[in-house]
Amino acid sequence: MSDHSLYVKGTRIWIPDIDEVWIGGFLQNDICNGKLEIELEDGREFVLDLNESKCDLPPLRNPEILVGVNDLTTLSYLHEPAVLYNLKERFVNSQAIYTYCGIVLVAINPYQSVPIYGSDIIAAYNGRQIGEMDPHIFAVAEDAFKNMVNLGKNQSIIVSGESGAGKTVSAKYTMRYFANVGGSQNETTIEQKVLASNPIMEAIGNAKTIRNDNSSRFGKYIEINFNDNYNIVGANMRTYLLEKSRVVYQAPNERNYHIFYQLCSHRNLPCFQELNLKSVDDFFYTQQGKSPSIKDVDDLKCFQETCEALELLGIYSEQQRMLWRILAAILHLGNVDIVAVSKSKDECSIKVDDSHVRMVSSLLGIDCGQLCKWLCARKIIATGEVYVKPLTWHEANNGRDALAKHIYAQLFDWIVEHVNSNLAMASERKSFIGVLDIYGFETFQVNSFEQFCINYANEKLQQQFNQHVFKLEQMEYVKEQIQWSFIDFYDNQPCLDLIEEKLGILDLLDEECRMPKGSDASWASKLYKHHLKNGRYFEKPRMSDVAFIIRHYADDVVYDCNGFVEKNRDTINEEHLSLLRASEYELVGELFGSKDFTDGFIQRKRTTSRVGKTAPKGKKTVGSQFRDSLTKLMEALNSTSPHYIRCIKSNDRKAPFELDSKRCVQQLRACGVLETIRISASGYPSRWSYQEFFYRYRILVPWKKIKWDNLIETCRIILDNVIQNKDKFQCGKTKIFFRAGQVAYLEKLRNDVLRDNCIKIQKNVKGWLMYRKYHCLKKASIKIQAWFRGRLAT
Repeated sequence: MSDHSLYVKGTRIWIPDIDEVWIGGFLQNDICNGKLEIELEDGREFVLDLNESKCDLPPLRNPEILVGVNDLTTLSYLHEPAVLYNLKERFVNSQAIYTYCGIVLVAINPYQSVPIYGSDIIAAYNGRQIGEMDPHIFAVAEDAFKNMVNLGKNQSIIVSGESGAGKTVSAKYTMRYFANVGGSQNETTIEQKVLASNPIMEAIGNAKTIRNDNSSRFGKYIEINFNDNYNIVGANMRTYLLEKSRVVYQAPNERNYHIFYQLCSHRNLPCFQELNLKSVDDFFYTQQGKSPSIKDVDDLKCFQETCEALELLGIYSEQQRMLWRILAAILHLGNVDIVAVSKSKDECSIKVDDSHVRMVSSLLGIDCGQLCKWLCARKIIATGEVYVKPLTWHEANNGRDALAKHIYAQLFDWIVEHVNSNLAMASERKSFIGVLDIYGFETFQVNSFEQFCINYANEKLQQQFNQHVFKLEQMEYVKEQIQWSFIDFYDNQPCLDLIEEKLGILDLLDEECRMPKGSDASWASKLYKHHLKNGRYFEKPRMSDVAFIIRHYADDVVYDCNGFVEKNRDTINEEHLSLLRASEYELVGELFGSKDFTDGFIQRKRTTSRVGKTAPKGKKTVGSQFRDSLTKLMEALNSTSPHYIRCIKSNDRKAPFELDSKRCVQQLRACGVLETIRISASGYPSRWSYQEFFYRYRILVPWKKIKWDNLIETCRIILDNVIQNKDKFQCGKTKIFFRAGQVAYLEKLRNDVLRDNCIKIQKNVKGWLMYRKYHCLKKASIKIQAWFRGRLAT
């Protein structure tokens, strides 16, 4: 049976559409000489000439029986329009936000509160097999918990998606489920502590962005630990790539981290008077985005929740007081007015009466005069001599911002470490379930170092995902003992090699950072020299000499080289650190003294005056650290049985239960759902148990050929009778596996048989009704005739 034979009059198809991505239509006549006469759902008609356009046959629509199924891999035709239509049908018409895609749960953000996460729902999914009930995040969590208990293997749940898709909320619901089903019978607060980490991390790591009012600006992986009785005994959290630049800069309609606004909301309380806080509109670091509030969010109430969570996790009032002092110092630091001494701005100074610099020194417990001095100058060591070099106005402002970012990053790490110490295991761990909430693939008009790191992480996760999906697919074939061949899938290892191998992008970037006069332009030239010849994954934009293109699995992304070198170095003035180490406050000294505070940046280089001499290697760069942390993360995930949740942002207007087709398809491509579909479609995507197949398709063979005592044999008879090409299906031990499109073909045959039998039944019923009517009329006529004859006789 050729593909063309399916394109007959009345066949329903999909046609590409500018607005809706895909639009439905049907054929007005059978395909003839490569031409299709098509009528679309909106009434438009046209002829598609496959010979002239050199395009493929349009994708076929699935039969009505499969519309709205809760698992995309059960669709007969597995392609982009089928996936999009099925998700839209479920989400918009049925308000079902969850749909399975094989081992992946697709979760679409409804932008509306839905009552499906209560204790009664948790109880309903507890102990149930995945697939027994409607798709749900609790079903995935239960599957992970059950596999940990029954198989004795650690599990992981990987939550991904773009900003605003609902990753953080999804991760929180999985943790809530584990806290409920893994709670011990004793009076314990460990489950409460695990859940209490959420408001803390949201306060210090989340912010309002254009796309999302509660966007996580860092990656988080938390391992929830269980004992022999599978009760929660502790947890451990790792964080990745905090967006430090947000501390000093926010785009229009965005905010800084929530904690700053929460803190300022309490500025009028007596216990906060020492901080000398004002409205967020009065601080440079919180007013740039011109968006001081979030709809339906009370910063005052959120701050109380943050304080309660900190208290529960062992950060009590005195330590909290120091946290608020440090955060307030950051806000005041942003308002320090650095004044240019001359028009050339080669030197600068800070006024003696600047109230903000005084508040910074007071809140941090450091010398005000020294702070003013080293905000405007730095030490240079050359030929054994120490010099004080004035900073330009721009250098001083950048140095001030770098100090603010570093203080916040160190405080963030301290809080994470303290949270972990209070989530430490009360008893020995037997197993764990990891929950990964990490940023999704990003591409903007201007993409810099942050987007590069985020997309690099997504490449690593996509590789792990592809390999796992492929492995499971092959395991199913082996288990069912069917013949199979290698399934081709996209391998992004060359793209990863481009980034992380020797003389790769990161290696060359680190080399440039070690150069005394390393620059973004010089680094870009080295990239072109080494990688343009291998142009499959790396390109140079035609209109720029300081940009490069990487062909990622999800999309081609143009990266602007400007800022890469400095961001990778993440330098900070050594004199600033010395000041902070000398603080009269223990916590400030702890942040910058007892710990390896240089972990995450390179100290300012000490060079000789000879031009071209390489600076000492120093600490690891941001990129190198991130690469190492990703390697450890992959090792952790590969030691577990992973479960995948792909979060989809339904629309950019945050309208409830409204699906933007363009945005949805864009995300489905980026998060690997369509690649999963492609892998499934290249094998045997449709699977039916023998019993299911028998009871649905037994009408395709004569009644006398049915063997009621041997359903498997009857199924084989049916298949031999209706499918001539034996490559289109395979019979396993418990299931029948079909190539893409075969179930739709069987449905067509079944409908034809039903239609023919319906015609026969209608014919017989109509004949019987007409005979009965004739018989009644005849009987009535005889009676009437008899009556008249009787009357005439009298």
